[in-house]
Order: sequence, then structure tokens, then C-alpha cells
Amino acid sequence: MKPVSGAHRTAPPSSTYRLQLGPSATFSDAAGLVDYLSALGVGALYSSPVLQAAPGSTHGYDVVDPTRASAELGGEEGLRELAVRLRERGVGLVVDLVPNHMGVAEASANPWWWDVLRHGPDSPYARFFDIDWDRGPLLLPVLPDEGDDGAKALAELVVEEDCLVSAGRRFPLAPASGEGDPQAVHERQHYRLVSWRRGNTELNYRRFFDIAELAAVRVEDPEVFAATHRAVLRWVTEGWITGLRVDHPDGLADPGGYLRQLREAAPGVWLVVEKILGADESLPASWPVDGSTGYDALRETCGVFLDPAGESALTELSTVECGSWDPRGVARECRRMVGERLLRAEVRRIAALVPAPDQNRLEQAVIELLASFPVYRSYLPEGRDAFDEAVATARSARPDLSAEIDAVAGRVLARPDGELATRLQQTSGMVMAKGVEDTAFYRCPRLLALNEVGGDPARFGVSVEEFHRRAATRAAGWPATMTALSTHDTKRSEDVRARLAVLSEVADEFGAAVRKWSARCALPEPTLNLLAWQTLVGAWPIEIGRLRAYLAKAAREAKLRTGWTDPDPDFDAAVAAWPQAVHADEDLLAEVAAFAGRIREPGWSNALGQKLAQLVGPGVPDVYQGTELWDLSLVDPDNRRPVDFGLRRILLRRLDSGWLPPVDGSGAVKLHVTATALRLRRNRAECFQGYRPLWSEGLASNHCLAFARGRHAELVVVATRLPVGLARAGGWRDTVLPLPGGGRWTNLLTRRPVTDSFAPMADLLAQYPVALLLREET
Repeated sequence: MKPVSGAHRTAPPSSTYRLQLGPSATFSDAAGLVDYLSALGVGALYSSPVLQAAPGSTHGYDVVDPTRASAELGGEEGLRELAVRLRERGVGLVVDLVPNHMGVAEASANPWWWDVLRHGPDSPYARFFDIDWDRGPLLLPVLPDEGDDGAKALAELVVEEDCLVSAGRRFPLAPASGEGDPQAVHERQHYRLVSWRRGNTELNYRRFFDIAELAAVRVEDPEVFAATHRAVLRWVTEGWITGLRVDHPDGLADPGGYLRQLREAAPGVWLVVEKILGADESLPASWPVDGSTGYDALRETCGVFLDPAGESALTELSTVECGSWDPRGVARECRRMVGERLLRAEVRRIAALVPAPDQNRLEQAVIELLASFPVYRSYLPEGRDAFDEAVATARSARPDLSAEIDAVAGRVLARPDGELATRLQQTSGMVMAKGVEDTAFYRCPRLLALNEVGGDPARFGVSVEEFHRRAATRAAGWPATMTALSTHDTKRSEDVRARLAVLSEVADEFGAAVRKWSARCALPEPTLNLLAWQTLVGAWPIEIGRLRAYLAKAAREAKLRTGWTDPDPDFDAAVAAWPQAVHADEDLLAEVAAFAGRIREPGWSNALGQKLAQLVGPGVPDVYQGTELWDLSLVDPDNRRPVDFGLRRILLRRLDSGWLPPVDGSGAVKLHVTATALRLRRNRAECFQGYRPLWSEGLASNHCLAFARGRHAELVVVATRLPVGLARAGGWRDTVLPLPGGGRWTNLLTRRPVTDSFAPMADLLAQYPVALLLREET
């Protein structure tokens, strides 16, 4: 097979477009979209994983064979044809890389795992997986459990064709071990099939979070790195792949070491990491990467469109409806619960590395320490401050465990590159993600626009000053980092958040509406009830089935009245019935529709503002599939619904004929903003250097977000903030925006000249709530 001709480019892409590959979006389907993406102005197609995933996988993160391209997606030939097509149109290819784990749900689909099950520690692949063989046979939590710890399932084991079979699932037999009673055969294996309930407490292999079907890989081993990356690195060398996005680096034993090894193996690619950064956290300076995948930028870009004046009313609503408002306390409680219940197996493996007379107390100390980290992970020795803060917080919370906490901390600091330090840091990120993103975010419904990956429900938005400060820092320090508004992991789409941001401007009105609506049709759990009403108006109009599926997931993630492993059938039934009950009450439904209608247009204004700010701001902007039009998706799998690219092609052609779309429900204006900004990024890279805050002057100056880009500040972004308050105050009135450097400007969105160096905001934003100005060349 011939490589793609020509040397692959090494410069960061001007932008990326995220496409979720899967059964309905193969390499061939992606190739069919290349002309559209090129016309849109996209710099690189950014795909989900392309390696061979588990049978029927809809997302590709459960890779079972990293040595080959996914057959379901079209195999290596399909990948090559996609790469050729992209190259012909000048578009790069960025691929999601999953170094932390592999899929093992269907053992026979993963040849390495299958060999480990058959040969145990003697398998050449035994070292590939993070297995604690000192604790005996490999525990596989796969058996159904009818309250008997899997005893019935064990009694029904059968031996067929050199395999042990349980409920249709097949597991290999060790050589010469298949004679006799199936239960006796089972006892001869290098593994033990156990109840699925034991996975969170007794597992002796590391997982991805609490998912036993994803077994962690020891990619820090050079042999494992070479085997798992051979295919991808070959495609990089041949020029098929121009960028890599590394999934979940915090799960690795040595993230920095891994990234240095990857950079050495692929020196020419654009390299970003899926690293969740806290509001006051930055990437480790020693990582040889171009940046993160942009959740920090997401928090800032969405947060600047929130009205801080609404904080007290929304806090009161949440307090009255749901109880005391303490998001930091809730998050800590949830992290502790995750360590206690979901990740107890990992806790025990950590505690076993510290000699102690009372192992239970030591496990409690480990749980408290894991729950106390201020960040997802400390990177010792660089992250010593974060580690010290975790130790101090844990000791303050549990003074009775101070001796045990100190024992753990002392051993960690004595050997920051040792196994104890490594496992503690690997697990802290898991505790944070499962405790905060997947639990606390569903228990803190003050304003759901804040409850996003990388966000903080306790921080009510971002000031204009903070937005400018952080954008300038990004331009200076991380100019090639990715920025995002929606991803496959976000809890709700950018346009849902933009509409929910309007609630901060109508907080009293929303509070009154919720109390009235709840009196007619409330869910039986207060936090889910407040979450449900926000979801309804934020994603309105939403089909009953989509809302029902979302609320079922939200209720289980919150783990208050039901859960994934311990469901409450009566509560689940009440949640499932709620969407239909709301729709059946015609008066109630009319009120909800009317309220959603009142915040719809301000939500559009916010959506256009945050979109333009992201697309033109510092970094490499990513557009999640379909979000070039209005997209009111909720959490996965809702955000993986098919995208109507035919409609988008039609609208883009209309735009190219000179049509200036209205701001309406079609979303064509968002496509107009997106295409204009992406094409400019691709064609005029010099306009996207540096960053300069701009400040409007006049009575409504607080409602303007503006900044300049370019060597000579030749590109200016203008966006409307807090549109409801702006309208209440009488509009822009005397407000003007001083433009930098003088000269004549063109508003690329309206195609109209701007000649006044003190541009009246009322004129500048007469047609659209955003403007993109380019100084004419002299």
C-alpha cells in the first residue's frame, strides 16, 4: 500500500471538526463529507478512535486490537482513502488515541486478553495489562447475580470447544485443563468468573474508572508502547495522520513520560491531551504538547455570558427547593462515596502498599486523601503543592486518621516515582471524574450551564476582565491549544448552555415559574426536579423519549434515589412517567412553551456570541459535529444522534450565493458565523496572532465583549452580553466601540463598511448580535 504522497504538514490546523465515527459514520462516509468540510473552512477532520474496537462499538474507545484499523469503519484501505481525500482538499486528519485501556467485554475479540486468560502470567501479553498476579487468579466480574453471589451462574457453567461458557460468554481454557466437571475445570484456570457486584471491591486488574469491561494497559512499558502505537505511528509517518488527541492521560502511570515518548516518535504532529484543568490550573510545563482539548476555554467562553446579578436568586431557589447550597461539600461527599463504593478495589490495592496494623483504617485514610485533591491529579514532583494541599485537607477532615494519612503521604514523597505514588495519582483523577462530573454535577442544579466538564458549579460565571486575562495568557503561552464549546463528553451542548445562561438574567421569573410548575407536576426528588425543569426549557422543544432517557441517566448518575447498580423500580417508573405527564397537562405545557419562547432569542444571541468568541479567539477551535447549526443535544448518547449534513450543504450553498440569513430557528446564521470565521482562519493566519482586549464606552458598555487579533490588531470580534438586561435598559443608546489603529473596516458578517473609528454599537449590531470586523488593507 502506497503512502499518501507528499510530506505531512507539521503546523497546527487552523481549526478542527469533530466527527464521531461508528456504524453510521464510516471512513467512507467521512470521505463523502470532505468537500463540505473544506467548503466550511475546516482545517482538519478530528475523528474518534480509528483502531479496531469491540464488536458493535458505537464510539470506538473500547479498542480490542491496536495493530489494525477498524474493519467496521472500512479497514486500512478505507482509512487511506479518507486520508487521500482530505489531502487533496488541504484538510488534515486528527485522530483520537486511547493509550490507557483496551476493551475486554468480549474476550475473544481481544487477542491479547484472550491469550492472558489462557496462559495467565506466562502469556507474553501478561505484562501488557496492569494485573496484580500476587493476589491470585484474575477476577472477572461477569456473572449474573440473583442475590447468591453468582452461585447459580457458576452451577450452570459448561465446557464447549476448549472454552468455558457462561450465559453465552466464552472464556478460553488453559492447555490440557478441560477434562471433568465444569466447576472443576473453572478452578484450574488462570481466572475466576465472579459476580458482577464484586467488580468494585475485589478486582485485581486496573480498569478505566469503574468499567470492568475496559482493562488498563501498562503503556509505560516500552514494549507495550511499541505494540499499541505501531499502526498509528506508521500512519503518521506515511502522512495519513497530522494530529493526535490523547484520551485520559491522567490514567497513565507517567503521563509526562508517555507524552515525551510519543512526541519523540511523532515529532511532526499536532499533539493535544484530554486534560481537565481546574479554573486556576495549567498544564505541566514539562509536557511536550501543544495544549489541552479546551475545557478550560469552554468554561471561560460560556461563563462570560452569565449575569452575576442572578446568582442570589438562583441560589435561593436551589436552597429552598433542594436544601442547603454547598457545592464544594457535595463534591467532596461524592468523591468520598466513589472511593468507598465504586473504586474500593483500587483503594485496597493502594493501601496494600503501606504496612499497617489496621488495614481498614489505612483504606479509610486513602479514601480521605483521594477525596481531598484540589485537582484531578498531582504530577509529582511538579505537583507537590496540590499533593500537600490534599494531605492537609484530609488531615483536617479526619484528624482521627492523621497518623495513617501521614504514613501514606510520607511514603509517597519518599519515592514520588514509586508504585504507591503512581497508583495514588492514577486513582485521584478517577475519583474526581466519577465523584464530580458524574455525580455532584447531577446533585447541584442551581444553574446547569455551570455544571460542565472543567467547570465549577460554585463559581457563578466569568467576568469580562477574567475572560480577557485568560485569553491573553492562552495567546501568549498556548497559542496552538485546542478550544471547545461542545464535545462528545459535555453534559449538554453549547446552545443549551447558551439558553440556560439567560436564566441568570430572569432568575426571579424562572424561580416563580418552577414553583408553580412543580405544584402541578413535580418529580419525587427535589434536585432532579429542578434539573428537569431547566433541561426542559434549555432543550425545548424536546421529544418525550429523549427527555425520558436523559432523566433516567441523570437520576442514576446522581445516585440519590436510584443508581446503575442498585435501582429503585418505583422511583425509576415515576421518573419515566414525568415527561408524558408534563405533556399531558395542556395548560402546564403551554406555560413551559411560553417561557422557553421568551428565552429563545436571548439564547440565540448568547450562542452566537460564544461561538464567534471561540472561533476567533486564541487557540485552535474545534467544532463538534452538527453544531454549526443550532444544536440542543444533551449528554451522551443524545449528542451522538445523526447529523443532517444534506441540510447543511444546502444552507452553505445559499450563504455562498450572497444570502444574509435572519436570526431564526433555522440556525443558518450560526452556520454563517461559523463558515465566515473558519474560512478566515484558514486563509488569513496572520490575523490570528496575539490578543488585545477592547472596551466599549457608554451607558451599555457592560453588555459588550470585544477583542482584537492580528499583528496590527486588524481583526475585531464584537459580541453582545446579557441581552435581556440590554433590552430592558433601552438598548445600546450612546455606547460606542473605539476601534484600534484607525482606517476603514468591513463587517464580514453583514458585508458592510465601518468607517467611524468610534463605532456606534447600535449600528454595528443592528442586524446581528455579533460582528466580525476586518481592517481593509492599505
